[in-house]
Amino acid sequence: MKSKRPLYKRYNLPGTVLLILGGFIMVFPFVWMVLSAFKTNADVYAYPPKWLPSSWFLDNFQSVFDMIPFWRYYANSLFTSAVATFLQVIISIFAAYALTKLRFPGKSAMYRLIQSSMFVPTVVTIIPLFFIVSQLGLVDTYAGIILPQIMSAFTTILIMSFFVDIPTELLEAARIDGCGYFRCLFNVMIPNAMPAITTATLFSFLGFWKSYQWPLIVTNSTELRTLPIGLKYLVQESSSEYQVMMAAAMMAIVPVLLVYSMYQKQLVKSITLTGIK
Repeated sequence: MKSKRPLYKRYNLPGTVLLILGGFIMVFPFVWMVLSAFKTNADVYAYPPKWLPSSWFLDNFQSVFDMIPFWRYYANSLFTSAVATFLQVIISIFAAYALTKLRFPGKSAMYRLIQSSMFVPTVVTIIPLFFIVSQLGLVDTYAGIILPQIMSAFTTILIMSFFVDIPTELLEAARIDGCGYFRCLFNVMIPNAMPAITTATLFSFLGFWKSYQWPLIVTNSTELRTLPIGLKYLVQESSSEYQVMMAAAMMAIVPVLLVYSMYQKQLVKSITLTGIK
């Protein structure tokens, strides 16, 4: 027997409308950026605004390379993001393993310290962090960009949320079979927590890829500038040529889209299991 409830009640019409509206608001800037990257200067300033370019103008992309050493900035961001992500995830895995499955003095205090560090604003630690980096002679080096960013309370706690649910019986069975602490970690813990580790890797990479404040403070030479800093100088160079800025932004998000497309399934699975909002 078919339901006699009104259509808007059966399908939650207000919620559907709000969902479509919210999706449009989120997608619109991205679509406008892509279309503007192919417009001429006249198209960008046309009134009323043009949705589609009058011709698919590719010279905007060449203008980006003419104004700034774009590939150099791109390579710097890829290198620092990849290395920092790898180190951060590795350190967080070891920390999460120790805090969830091992016993040692001060374990609870260490967890509270890590947890409380999430509430400390980044701006508070920048000056002392820069002082330490300067004393170590790491200013204007790749190490100076990467090392201060490899500790993350969020990444550690995210991985811990998976590690804590892995049955202790699995570890005990592995130890009976002769596995030590490291083999238990690599053969039992990590394979069972891959969704969380993948999600942590994705979040870490995105965070490093868009990092602006710390690389700006710790670098002086053009050769070490990362892409976000390079885009700042592009804005100064291109002045009012918004189509050039859009072309650069379009190229800048390519790695983000590639990483997300590769790990989309693991990300959805992790969000489902951990309840990340």
